[in-house]
Amino acid sequence: MKAKSIAALEAALGHHFHDSALLQQALTHSSHAHEAETGDNHNEQLEFLGDAVLGFVTSRELFERMPAANEGELSKLRAHLVSARHLIQVADQLALGEYLLLGKGEEKSGGRSKSALLVNALEAVIAALYLDAGLDAAARFVVTHIFEPELGRMQAAGMPVTDFKSALQEALQSAGRPQPSYVLVKEEGPDHLKTFTVEVRVHARGSKTKAEYAARAEGPTKKVAEQRAAREALERLEHVVAATKHDATE
Repeated sequence: MKAKSIAALEAALGHHFHDSALLQQALTHSSHAHEAETGDNHNEQLEFLGDAVLGFVTSRELFERMPAANEGELSKLRAHLVSARHLIQVADQLALGEYLLLGKGEEKSGGRSKSALLVNALEAVIAALYLDAGLDAAARFVVTHIFEPELGRMQAAGMPVTDFKSALQEALQSAGRPQPSYVLVKEEGPDHLKTFTVEVRVHARGSKTKAEYAARAEGPTKKVAEQRAAREALERLEHVVAATKHDATE
């Protein structure tokens, strides 16, 4: 793979590899490795690891963003977000097919556009990110390119997805109010069993400093506590709007 191609793909991925061989391996199909007689230097093992990293990051994000969802709802969402049907769209957006290293037979049979090869390569790239820079780097990619765009699309389509922080933000925008602020007010317990208390402050129109009211909630992580606080604030905001409309009609 040419250096220019690597640079272009790294730019799309949002990550510069310290070990560029990892990225090349992630994009190498077994047919190419066998023809080049490079043994197991292809992406099948990376695909296995990347699938696990993708599943973990997606599960963690759903757990933290949707504390009110039950196990069945979370499982259904995760299944969709890690499905080949969704991942092929991400692979196409990154133009992964243009970077694949294929054997001659696979090249002739249209391997660059085969869904299975592209999805496998995407999962291998996730593993390469993880091995090159750790879980945070892999998680940033998954959240930015796989998780958030699809979750946003589902919400826009009116599908039953509940991200209370996003819902609160949208409700405040519709009401002409500033964005809320989240403040960690308490952190208790040992490192392995902490409880976080977060306060969300909703501001009056035209003010980013004066909080009109606030809601508090606890959670095992700050993100969970923020989601729970956002849910309470959203409910209070809905009551305020309903009361205002009622008063206006009297």
